[in-house]
Amino acid sequence: MHVRRDDTVMAIAGKDRGKKGKILRVFPKSQRVIVEGVNLAKKHVRPNPAKQEQGGIIQKEAGIHVSNVMLCCPRCNQPTRVGKKTLEDGTKMRYCRKCQEMI
Repeated sequence: MHVRRDDTVMAIAGKDRGKKGKILRVFPKSQRVIVEGVNLAKKHVRPNPAKQEQGGIIQKEAGIHVSNVMLCCPRCNQPTRVGKKTLEDGTKMRYCRKCQEMI
């Protein structure tokens, strides 16, 4: 996958197109990510007296397919495609395809 947890991404498709947020969780098998503040869904929650939790309707981030998000470069602060390079010592690095900065 071209994104990892704690990356800043921008939604490029769907109802929240153009919103930026940080990746909270990554699900590689289903190719989905949960992004902070993007793709909010309402969830009905029951009150739980044992945990002292109040019931009601809460808003929670739902999963979004990884093809609908684009990584934002920390240097140029724009959504960009991700390239991959293998360095001399054999480690793989991601880089911004616009400014060539290592991510």
